[in-house]
Order: sequence, then structure tokens, then C-alpha cells
Amino acid sequence: MTSDPKNPPLGKTASSLARLYAPQIKGKAVLTTGVSPSGLGAVFITAIAKSEPSLLILAGRNVAKIQETVQTLVAETSDSPVAIRILELDISSLDAVRNAANTVNGWTDIPHIDVVVSNAGIMAVDYKVSPEGHESQFATNHLGPFLFTNLIMGKVLASPAPRIVMVSSNGHRLCPIRFHDYNFQGGETYNKWQAYGQSKTANMLMAVSLAQKLGSKNRLLSFSLHPGVILTNLGAHLDWKTAFPLMNELDRFLGNREAQMTSLPLITPEEGAATYVFAAFDPDLSTHNGSYLTKCGVADPWVDTLKPWATSSVEAERLWKLSEELVGQEFVY
Repeated sequence: MTSDPKNPPLGKTASSLARLYAPQIKGKAVLTTGVSPSGLGAVFITAIAKSEPSLLILAGRNVAKIQETVQTLVAETSDSPVAIRILELDISSLDAVRNAANTVNGWTDIPHIDVVVSNAGIMAVDYKVSPEGHESQFATNHLGPFLFTNLIMGKVLASPAPRIVMVSSNGHRLCPIRFHDYNFQGGETYNKWQAYGQSKTANMLMAVSLAQKLGSKNRLLSFSLHPGVILTNLGAHLDWKTAFPLMNELDRFLGNREAQMTSLPLITPEEGAATYVFAAFDPDLSTHNGSYLTKCGVADPWVDTLKPWATSSVEAERLWKLSEELVGQEFVY
């Protein structure tokens, strides 16, 4: 069964779409970053595990938390066990990323990885820097995934139908890439929401770059997505009553301060992770390579208020060059 990306399927939960796309999921090796219990990454892999993927690679910094997710997976797929492998990956550290990529590339028993879902990330944290000295949200949400994805690209391109999914956000509307000052003058001009917006813009531009560089020649499909507004541990450190008024782009949507919490268009984790399943497996997305997805469909630039700075091929190439400079390695395809 197939679907029209411009007319998303009904019953939009991760589990229902996993059943819909069972033929596309069966036999696939899927690597997902950020799979702590109760997070969207965990919801995604738990949903697709029942559709017989050949392998689920669970990557994250905290191995103990990954083990908790594994226990849930094992319990829920006891009738049809799925192969699982754990990868220790601290996406905020470029050295750790290289070590993890070396581990993946050294798995001789895994000839290819069909789908990579880059889900790990942080949101609106106070100013700090990565081990290499880069602003932490830019480092964790973009530079780490950029390096990791490119370092394991050989495994990905060995798949007959490779696909990469970058989890972005409508938060991209908060800030373009600050090419003049991506590090916020060492914290002097730091605004945590602008930094978050910059990193989410970077996710979208990376999907654009991958589609342009590897789409026609290597059949790679690459997408970014907005899962929706969901209360997960990602924002557990935030006081949403004061956070949203700081976000001018969302003020217009929320209407007024008194209605902040009652007006939030909250959806469930199952509904949010549905767009992950859609992005990773929908068979009819090939004509929309590089697109930004939301609500299990291709986003409408006007209805979904996409900012041109996050969809520009010129900005995408400019970011690619900056990213290569910052990670200290070029990737020519």
C-alpha cells in the first residue's frame, strides 16, 4: 500500500504507519540516534520493531538508558524477536563521533545500513561549548550528526535504497545560520532560542545538501522533519510559561500570554513519531528528495511557515563548507 505525500495517510501514529509500511520496513537495517526511554527515538524504533526489520542499531551517549529501551523492545517483540545492536555515541564530541563511526565501519557482519534517523539533540540550553569549543547546540544538533553521517556514508550507500532522516523542528524559524558569528561571540551575545533555531535550520540544510550531492548519483533520499509540539524529556529543563513569550516567532501563533499553555497544539509521542516512520519508509517520497516534512506529509512553505534560509541550496552549500572546516575534514561526493 502506498500514500500520496501531499495527502497524508489517516490514522497517523507511529504504530499505524509502521503497519502500513511493513513491506518497506521488513528486512531493513535501521540506525537511530537518541533512543532514551520515552523519547521520540524510542517510540519510533518500538513501532517499527514489529514490522520485521533485519536490525535495529540503537545509538546514544548513555548506554544504561539504551539498555532500558532494549528491554522494552525485547518485551514487546517476544513473538517475533528483532536483532538489536547498541552503539555508544556521544554526538556532542567529534572525537567520540569518530570512535563510534570507526566501530560501525568495523562491523563486517553488517554490510549496509538502509536508514539513518538522526534524532539525538538538545534544546534551548544555557551557553556552554563542546570539547572542541563549539557552541553546544550547534555542536550536538548539527556538527556531530554531520560528521557521523558522512563517516558512515559508505555503509549507507551500500544499501539498495539508502535513506537519511534529520529531525529538525519548526524552531528553525527562530534563526538562520549565523555565518558571521555561529558561536555567539563566545557566549557574549548568546540567546538559547536563537542557538536552537540555528541548529534546527542546520538540520534542514543538511538534508538539502545530501539530496543534492547524493540523490541522483547514489539514489540517496534525505529528509528533515518537524515532529510537532510534544512534551518529552528534551524540554524537561524549561519553564514553558516563561519560555514561549521569548520566542517571537511563536508569540503570533499562541496569541496571548494568558493562553500560553492552553493554546499549545500538543500531540502525543506516538503522533509525533509517526512523521519519523513516514520520512524513513514512505515509498512515494522520492520525488520530494531533500524536503522538510510535517504531519506525515511534505510541508507547505506558506501554511507551515518555512523560512527560505532553511531551504536554500546556496545556504546549504555554504553550511556544508563551514561544517567541513569546523570538523576538519572534507567530504567529496
